Amino acid sequence: MAVTNSVQSSSSFRFPSDSEICQIISERIEHHKQGVGIVVGIIGQEGRRVIAHGHFGTNDPRSVDANTIFEIGSVTKVFTALLLADMVQRAELALTDPIAKYLPKEIIVPQRSGKVITLVDLATHMSGLPCMPDHFVPANPDNPYADYSVEQLYHFLSDYQLTRDIGSQWEYSNLGYGLLGHVLARRADTDYETLVRERILMPFCMKDTGITLSSEMNARLATGHNSMLEAFPNWDLPTLAGAGALRSTANDLLTFLEMALGIRETTLASAFATMLTSRRPTGVGDNEIGLGWGIMKNGDNEMIWHNGGTGGYCSFIGFLPKMNVGVVALVNAYTNGGVDDIAKHLLNHEVPLAFPSISVPQEKSVLK
Repeated sequence: MAVTNSVQSSSSFRFPSDSEICQIISERIEHHKQGVGIVVGIIGQEGRRVIAHGHFGTNDPRSVDANTIFEIGSVTKVFTALLLADMVQRAELALTDPIAKYLPKEIIVPQRSGKVITLVDLATHMSGLPCMPDHFVPANPDNPYADYSVEQLYHFLSDYQLTRDIGSQWEYSNLGYGLLGHVLARRADTDYETLVRERILMPFCMKDTGITLSSEMNARLATGHNSMLEAFPNWDLPTLAGAGALRSTANDLLTFLEMALGIRETTLASAFATMLTSRRPTGVGDNEIGLGWGIMKNGDNEMIWHNGGTGGYCSFIGFLPKMNVGVVALVNAYTNGGVDDIAKHLLNHEVPLAFPSISVPQEKSVLK
């Protein structure tokens, strides 16, 4: 999570032109073969712009655009963290509440050294839980989360012994965020998808974001591809939805960024602020983790971001609070490089574009 280069002052910040951005993404697709379709959305003083290149699939010549739907993988975690912050603002719960408070009484949640796992521990990846449960053995590796059940999750919690003190070390945990989404939905007496839809998506007209897609939305879902650019199945995350189940578009994610930046008025403004005021160190330089967001620090400058990856897609969302600018990048292929470097380069021109690896990436079975 390190950014070592300075960013421009707000008065001098300029995004590249549409043609320059198009050249970057077209080269990534046509020359480096690191994607099938890429959509980049930017937002700044001049408003929002969307630049796209490529196709829905290797066998689907439709051009991707601002309303093409992609799996966004772990960018979902930012939505989960926003739900948490909003529920805190509504006084429905507290960040320091033990997660056991919202789970069935018979479930034994692991403890260590007299400390219990709290909601903020899950939201900042400081719970001591591993990235994935050790009994995670999917029936179908191409759709690895589909058969992981609530019963398996509870069984894991009841049997797991923490290997370090809670809050002592940052470790990215898909399990932890899936559990967080599950806990929040239980507190609201609903399911995760309904909670996201009612608290975030419907109030702010993010009609193209969700888990279960309508037939019309499904027609706009770009085909996912693996590292060899072969068509790859979509993922389902019924139990760990809060870790990475959402699908979305560049347009909807730009709306999300408008709210995060304060460009668009929202009743979630206090919740967005809470996401950045609750911070813990990651142990990587002076970078921090907020609620959901990674916080890359360089002096007084900060890049707020999260990326995502499933078996057939990569995604990125990020912004510079002081510059009041943000970037979304989506690609319908899972590759080593993804689109992180493109998005970070647009936010900070001194961050170089990555030279694609010549090695073949391993197929993906866990969320990035």
